[in-house]
Amino acid sequence: IIEGAKGGRYSDKSVQSVMQQALKRAGIRKKATVHTLRHSFATHLLDEGTDIRYIQELLGHVRLETTKIYTHVSSYSINQIKSPADSLDI
Repeated sequence: IIEGAKGGRYSDKSVQSVMQQALKRAGIRKKATVHTLRHSFATHLLDEGTDIRYIQELLGHVRLETTKIYTHVSSYSINQIKSPADSLDI
């Protein structure tokens, strides 16, 4: 939710319009939407190790399965997993 100037919510159409104007000013030609930002936000949180249940809450999802649709496990995330044996001083 993005708060408007008078404290109310912007309409979906207004937010999308602002997004398209920003893309144009930035010279980005690739199609992107507010949903793209939402998906990227969730994916970056996951990549940084944020627990998926926190991401679920931030996105306002009731079901964890819905959050799993927005996020995908990247190879970066998998490569960052450390074995408990890595911390043993042998």
